[in-house]
Amino acid sequence: QVQLVESGGGLVQPGGSLRLSCVASGSIFGIHPMAWYRQAPEKERELVAVIGSIGGTNYVDSVKGRFTISRDGAKNTVYLQMNSLKPEDTAIYYCNKGPASTPFWSWGQGTQVTVSS
Repeated sequence: QVQLVESGGGLVQPGGSLRLSCVASGSIFGIHPMAWYRQAPEKERELVAVIGSIGGTNYVDSVKGRFTISRDGAKNTVYLQMNSLKPEDTAIYYCNKGPASTPFWSWGQGTQVTVSS
């Protein structure tokens, strides 16, 4: 069973930056598209960004030009660089397989991102 551990969240002012990391246990990490998702209070979990097994990326419109997803296969890690953060980016951020690669692995605890002045 793959375990996912997210980190890097925190409190940041609008316009600030954060870099999230997600470490996945298990050697099968490299064959799957990976994605970041987020869930704001009282909202459904939503897809934020996806990266393919060979590096192609896709983003939800609201984060295009501000967020960058990347992966390091040697470290079984996927990253999310978040710049120009906005209050509406406030959410718990999770990583998992890409949405076309279900069933998902068990969800990790996520990492809280709060954008506030």
